[in-house]
Amino acid sequence: MLVRGRSTTALCLSVISFLFTPAIAKHQESVPAAPTPVVSGVNQTITVTAAADRTALTCDRGVIDPDSYEMATIGQARTLLSDRTDFWDAFRVNKHISTLRDLNLDVEELAERALERDRRNMMAHSILARQYAILGREREAIDTWARVMESGGVVVWTATLYDVDYKSYFLMSFGRDAVRIYRMGQFTGPIERRLGYAKFPQPTEVAFYEAAAGCPNASVPPMATILWSNVKELRSGNWVLWFKLARPVALTSDRGNRKRLDEIKVNLHGETGEVRFLAEPNPDFDPDWDDESAAFKNVRGIGLGPWDYNRRMRDMILRFAEPAAHVKRTSAGRGAGW
Repeated sequence: MLVRGRSTTALCLSVISFLFTPAIAKHQESVPAAPTPVVSGVNQTITVTAAADRTALTCDRGVIDPDSYEMATIGQARTLLSDRTDFWDAFRVNKHISTLRDLNLDVEELAERALERDRRNMMAHSILARQYAILGREREAIDTWARVMESGGVVVWTATLYDVDYKSYFLMSFGRDAVRIYRMGQFTGPIERRLGYAKFPQPTEVAFYEAAAGCPNASVPPMATILWSNVKELRSGNWVLWFKLARPVALTSDRGNRKRLDEIKVNLHGETGEVRFLAEPNPDFDPDWDDESAAFKNVRGIGLGPWDYNRRMRDMILRFAEPAAHVKRTSAGRGAGW
């Protein structure tokens, strides 16, 4: 049977709920207000190729309304880094699910405000294409993603590549023609770490937040460019997507880990899994004498990944890939595995 965290044992087990969840979470430190940083380099303007009456989208900070630009970059950084938990959250079973959803909703709202301020802001469009997909708003996601693609833009996720380095972050940039992979450190200064795990950079590292918003600086070359013609299969799992390639690519992490892979295991940050507690009734339990925690035995936690999320991300990505007809779509079975 399923125990919903009522017993003392279940509450203790909930402390380790994040051990069942891939590293996506926010940082606990408070983020000081940062002055508006100076961007080195100039992002290119991306011209719309659709109907002439549609506004041209741009990544150029000098063209975008300043408030719209800040909401799509520095504001997004502050939202990501804000402290959203307290000590007792570790004892609340699956509290991390609502915490991450609140973060996604705040990111979405801020991007919508940025778009209201300036319809030309490519970063606002790209963020919303990603967030609508994450939050399951399929119609809005398709419309916004199409707008970005027809403008020559990309939609970007932060990601963990487990076969390369599970303690480092990468950027996965999805365009119509290819997937481009960057190291986080290509857009930041020295990376802070906690227990070896990378921490997302401060708001002053504006180049990273431009890149995460779909506007990587054109002077920064991708670590790897994977044309869609090189992708044989895109498999969705419980925790990850597998990109299976016709030809291997070389990948390097910010810690110097190097791999040459023809199958890349990718966790696109956006949705997390849940912990379910399984137990058996204790036939010797006496409600008049025993503590409630003794009502069950063999209590154990099982981490289940966001299977539906990964399948939706697979289908959305391939919807706008060219060519994609040859890419085989498969899914792993639901369960506790990858």
